[in-house]
Amino acid sequence: MTKIDWDKIIHAIHMVETHGLTGPILGDGGAALGPLQIHRNYWLDSKVQGTYEDCASLEYSRRVVIAYMARYATRDRLGFEPTPEVIARIHNGGPNGYKKKATLKYWEKIKEHLNENR
Repeated sequence: MTKIDWDKIIHAIHMVETHGLTGPILGDGGAALGPLQIHRNYWLDSKVQGTYEDCASLEYSRRVVIAYMARYATRDRLGFEPTPEVIARIHNGGPNGYKKKATLKYWEKIKEHLNENR
């Protein structure tokens, strides 16, 4: 089983999505919120207690991403151990984002930030 380093993955997503900014940042024409650019349906799927507006908080958004991945980036669902690439591409493209060619560019950006010293 692959150990997922959530600190590294969340950091990379944060850098790619909002260049490390925090707060109620709107993106995707107002469809995404916060430092990790969470969409409403993503938040709903995560089932994390709170309100969508809580996604303005980095710590809350982190919990949302991890809960979402606990649902969609699992060995049982995928048939293999999830990797940072799979997690990043699901974050960007939805539950089956890891299969979408359109998410490969996003993964390339994420890779640039995965091993940064913070």
